[in-house]
Amino acid sequence: MRTTTLTRDAAFEALQRYNKDEFHIKHALILEGVMRYFAEELGYADEAGYWGLVGLLHDIDFEMWPEEHCRKAPELLNEIGAGDDMIRAIISHGYGLGVNIKPEHEMERVLYAADELTGLIGACALMRPSKSVQDMELKSVKKKYKNANFAAGCSREVIERGAEMLGWELDDLISRTILAMRTCE
Repeated sequence: MRTTTLTRDAAFEALQRYNKDEFHIKHALILEGVMRYFAEELGYADEAGYWGLVGLLHDIDFEMWPEEHCRKAPELLNEIGAGDDMIRAIISHGYGLGVNIKPEHEMERVLYAADELTGLIGACALMRPSKSVQDMELKSVKKKYKNANFAAGCSREVIERGAEMLGWELDDLISRTILAMRTCE
């Protein structure tokens, strides 16, 4: 079982120390909730808090050091007492984008797949009258997904590679991530 002595309060304080933009804070909170959801769904309920911290801290270095994303993170995470396994999990979501740590544990593969996808689903939600994922359907996301200009910063290649790493169909990954996002909107 994966555990840590790092508290959620300390993790959130560290996130806010290096991230001031509301968008980045919201993204981190969404990933925290999505990771907790998937921990429960995939049989890791006893690690849900740990998975949530990985989601919360995954972009700790992104706002201040975007050119060093996932390479500056180990230093920042060491400062707050994150263990080597947590650091590895967090930096693995940068695999193929300047990081050579491949996501291996199911938690790492979920983070890798969900990071970009939550951004795309969030952008889809903003286009809806409700501005919410609560009434979001797979077909709505798939329609926008096919348009490469929509949420262009959300890599479809990474999302598809993430689904493949998990052994899931893309539609399954999208549907499950919508459900996960509903729990933490």
